[in-house]
Amino acid sequence: MAATLRGPRRALPEETLVRANGVDLCVQTFGDPADPAILLIHGAMTSMLGWEDAFCQRLEAGDRFVIRYDHRDTGRSVSYPPGKPPYSLRDLTADTIGVLDALGVDAAHFVGMSMGGGIAMLAGLDWPDRVASLTLIGTSSGGPDLPPMSPEFLAHVSGAESPDWSDAEAVVDHMLDLLRLMSANSGYFEESRMRDALRLDLARTVNVPSSRINHFAMDIGDPIRDRLGAITAPTLVIHGDCDPVFPLGHAEALVQVVPGARLLVLERTGHELPPPVWDRVVPAILDLTTRWAGG
Repeated sequence: MAATLRGPRRALPEETLVRANGVDLCVQTFGDPADPAILLIHGAMTSMLGWEDAFCQRLEAGDRFVIRYDHRDTGRSVSYPPGKPPYSLRDLTADTIGVLDALGVDAAHFVGMSMGGGIAMLAGLDWPDRVASLTLIGTSSGGPDLPPMSPEFLAHVSGAESPDWSDAEAVVDHMLDLLRLMSANSGYFEESRMRDALRLDLARTVNVPSSRINHFAMDIGDPIRDRLGAITAPTLVIHGDCDPVFPLGHAEALVQVVPGARLLVLERTGHELPPPVWDRVVPAILDLTTRWAGG
């Protein structure tokens, strides 16, 4: 059964544009700034809404100050022409520190999904004093020895044509196809719910084609796998056992190289974080961030 909030639905906090790392980023916070901060960092092409409202509220209910934000070229944050992003993955990493600076947060517990996990790891290496802990979800350190993406996923991403970006429903259908593949027949994919969420996200996106293209056109820098042994933040790795993007071997490799890292495997789960797994994921994050709340 999906995890739900109890009691009446509350109005969401307002979204705010902040100046972070020299650019305008859209940020939304939940909870009391005096509580331990959790910074949620999502993956490529994904705005802050990739972290569902109820998920953020579940963390907030654990006495956490929850921060989510739109990456560059997603949602309401700064946008650039499609195919020409003047930034790199390291710039997106510096953005996380800029968000903390803008909110007056000295250090936060970083929770990163997919590309966001890579950003979180880079932050843990380059700004260890700002990263109280790391939760890495559905991500990878990279490396030619790791399991490849599933043939079905590779066939789709290599053969799919871009939709008519001016046709909102065509874009939603295109994105649904990708999300369906990422779910990998886990049974968690809910087309109606996801369609509504995508429509909402597109309606607040400054530049739709840039949001789908630019994270794959930017410079991602040198591999960091050989640096991960220097991470000092307590680390939890969470991964679906049928992830078609980064198969489980990617998570197993991470816990081998990040000192003290623990692995939580989500059974029958793809490259996704659906509500039915929150009853395992949220307590695991709260446990990690409770034990290291003073970080």
